[in-house]
Amino acid sequence: MTDLFLTTFDWVPEMPRGYVRDIRVRWALEEAGLSYRVNSVPFRARGPEHFSHQPFGQVPWLTHGDTSIFESGAILLYLGERSDTLMPADPRSRSEVIEWLFAALNSVEMASLPWSIFMFSGDTEDTPGRKSLDKFLESRLQHLESVLAGRKWLVGTFSVADILMADVLRLVDRFDGLTGYPACRDYVARATARPAFVKAHADQMAHFAAAD
Repeated sequence: MTDLFLTTFDWVPEMPRGYVRDIRVRWALEEAGLSYRVNSVPFRARGPEHFSHQPFGQVPWLTHGDTSIFESGAILLYLGERSDTLMPADPRSRSEVIEWLFAALNSVEMASLPWSIFMFSGDTEDTPGRKSLDKFLESRLQHLESVLAGRKWLVGTFSVADILMADVLRLVDRFDGLTGYPACRDYVARATARPAFVKAHADQMAHFAAAD
């Protein structure tokens, strides 16, 4: 696979560094050993060219020849379908990886992201809405805890599903939200100890720091 270009912001504030979603794509590319280049778009001035690739003005997107793909989950699926390192070859296991990829986005991140936004903002007011978000996330983590207690990875060997799920949980762990969920916490630790993640994280941090 050639001519892979990952596009992210040229700079972001310190708070989200290490968590901007291009890290998911960097991680997958490093795991697969694929050569790629990183392009930048302005964080503060998002023009028509940006929106032509990402209609919500976000990052990342991946360009491969004439193909341009946005949304981190879609990019991971695209890469997984082209690498046995990222997705197993047998149809049943591939289907399970796809299930867990979507579960990370639709079942877990939909609970973790609103909770994390409150944590990022420093809003700790004990309101009924906030209590509902806490319970929603707790429910998702309880179910995931029972799954991960008996597995090293979600589907046999490490896959794009683990990249996505670990990254979703990593943000929760940043705010100590995995306290009381040892299997989830250990899963994140295993995933982020992988050399591909370590490099992807360091590269993202260096990319944004270079623009300070």
